[in-house]
Amino acid sequence: MAERWLKSGNTVHVWNRTADKARALESFGAKAFEDPLAALDGAEIVHVILSDDAAVDGLLDRIIERIPKGTLVIDHTTTSPAGAAERSARGDKAGIEFLHAPVFMSPQAVREGTGLMLVCGPAARVKKAEDHLKEMTGDVWNVGEDPRHAAAFKLFGNAMIVTIIGGLSDVYGMARSVGVDPRDAQSLFAHFKASNSIDIRGKKMAAGDFTPSFELTMARKDVRLMNEMADRGDIEMHVLPAIAERIDELIATGFGDRDLGVMAVDAVPEAART
Repeated sequence: MAERWLKSGNTVHVWNRTADKARALESFGAKAFEDPLAALDGAEIVHVILSDDAAVDGLLDRIIERIPKGTLVIDHTTTSPAGAAERSARGDKAGIEFLHAPVFMSPQAVREGTGLMLVCGPAARVKKAEDHLKEMTGDVWNVGEDPRHAAAFKLFGNAMIVTIIGGLSDVYGMARSVGVDPRDAQSLFAHFKASNSIDIRGKKMAAGDFTPSFELTMARKDVRLMNEMADRGDIEMHVLPAIAERIDELIATGFGDRDLGVMAVDAVPEAART
């Protein structure tokens, strides 16, 4: 991000809890500081990019009283929704304009100004930051005024990444159990677009529509075959056994003739279900 701002012609002060990481950016034209308060001197916009809620809170404890009133403070850290809301309220009390703007951007995407940045907060505050944020990425998505929502949407996205990677791990385990190279197993997804389930079945699930096109009982049969395949090869599965347990619970409570998407039944208001 510092590299991107510098390429856009900005003056950038940097501070990091590991001083060598900040000093490494001096070769790009940034000015590194060993004290975050010194880094604040003359700053018009403050960006925070740390590891977690505790790190952000710890930094704010050190600097918030020294940030000039009305300064934009934009936190890009992946944090809890509750923590983001607490920091927004803390910023309001201190007279600073706090925004939460986590990203779905690899280091290379950041350098190129591509990828997706989420942002939430008061409309006027987001408008004030908008042009600056657009310097950093190809797509800035305002998810509303609720200070929790950018954090929540970031975690939604990361949940899908983690779930997909877990599923692929099980697929490669099944492949190994029958002598298929994982690279060959991966080639399936060049032909079969599993991600379509997010758009097609996912929309029905979110709307509470569990009209069957892949009945839960039939899905359970397939999951049994998957787990048996791995068992025969003495391969430990991680995601599919938990899914089998969930499907068994739903079948036992009468959902066997509904669509596989009924796994989301507890997340959908009862009045919306079909």
